[in-house]
Amino acid sequence: MKPEEKKRIYNRPYMRTKDLLSIKVSLGSYDFFVDSLIRQALSKQSTYTCVANVHMVSEAYKSNTYASIMKNADMVTPDGKPLTWALKFLYNIKQERVAGMDLLPDLLKAAEEHQIPVAFYGGTEEMLEKTRQHLQEYYPEIKVANMYSPPFRNLTREEESSIVSMLRESNARLVFVILGCPKQEKWMASMKGKIDAVMIGIGGALPVLIGMHRRAPKWMQKAGLEWLYRLGQEPSRLFRRYATSNTLFFYYLLKEKLRPSRNGKEVEN
Repeated sequence: MKPEEKKRIYNRPYMRTKDLLSIKVSLGSYDFFVDSLIRQALSKQSTYTCVANVHMVSEAYKSNTYASIMKNADMVTPDGKPLTWALKFLYNIKQERVAGMDLLPDLLKAAEEHQIPVAFYGGTEEMLEKTRQHLQEYYPEIKVANMYSPPFRNLTREEESSIVSMLRESNARLVFVILGCPKQEKWMASMKGKIDAVMIGIGGALPVLIGMHRRAPKWMQKAGLEWLYRLGQEPSRLFRRYATSNTLFFYYLLKEKLRPSRNGKEVEN
């Protein structure tokens, strides 16, 4: 990137949203999402972004509490290809996919260029160590404010308070959360207003970035079959989730399309 491009001012219009079953999906180009997140981090805002896939939409449909967390997010990116198809199916909206696996490296690059301190919350100690090595190799100038692997259980109030203090004192402005759905969304919602940082739930994107998992070929990504590739890598963990959430998602989508009170003529480009 040229020096003059580093001085770019991130000042974009208000982001539009659209109801998609149980959540509100943010609309805009891929670059618009990246710019918005960096602008928020530079201005030290306390926000959280959900990177939404089919599983998350299905979970929100079944849980009012989780749906509320998703709807209160500052941004909800259409991570899964089926979400972009659903927007086209219901509203004739042509929305670009905004995948966490693409966002993560691009946000790290921007954070390095603008010297935005980043933190990683979640994952195992092994994963975070591999992350540290990856950053040293590919983002040598990035400011790593903190890396923390929390206990795999509910935290006490004292532990939660300690984590808030830790993140505040680290001066992290961009926090990547790796707790998995729905835990990471619940955690981010509970932290909004407590830490002056942009929080983004990246879930399975980090293991792919650091080489612990492989990403699907481009043709599978474009065909909406990335979930199938992931299933092949982790069948025991993902089979039940995909079998349930994928089926429910398309059932809910068809049910919404056929709902009598729905304004089927609404079109947005």
